[in-house]
Amino acid sequence: MTEQVDLVIGWIDSTTLHDLRRRVLRANDPSASVIDARDTETTSLHVAGALGGRIVVSASFYPTLAPVRPELVSYQLRYMATDFEVQGRRYGARVLDFAERALADLGAEQLWANARDSALGFYLATGWTAVEGSEHMSPETQLAHTVICKRLPIAL
Repeated sequence: MTEQVDLVIGWIDSTTLHDLRRRVLRANDPSASVIDARDTETTSLHVAGALGGRIVVSASFYPTLAPVRPELVSYQLRYMATDFEVQGRRYGARVLDFAERALADLGAEQLWANARDSALGFYLATGWTAVEGSEHMSPETQLAHTVICKRLPIAL
């Protein structure tokens, strides 16, 4: 019988996420930047999902004015990454659900991101909406992206 390890989700320091960001989002290029200037700001939040102590999912959230519904309190999602070995197991969806609930409790009304088109199906399946006409090429990665957003429920 094999022991099943459950995903542990929690807030973490951004530097702990650099390895996963680099491997998954920057083709493990050691010269590619995986640091956002906002990473160390006290209002930035970083969440990780770990299996057996190994981080397999990362997501970072930065309070920022959104390109859609700018009147709402919004956080930008960046550096959402799921280790190649565990993709398709809904770990990314669980990490997003954790973060969305916590951010709503902090007063966030909306999340938005520049999603890679290769991951668009994942985001749409987890309740995000693609912003029509927002398709663009990322200057960082030269990959096709689309702006996505998600309205968060009002915390009670």
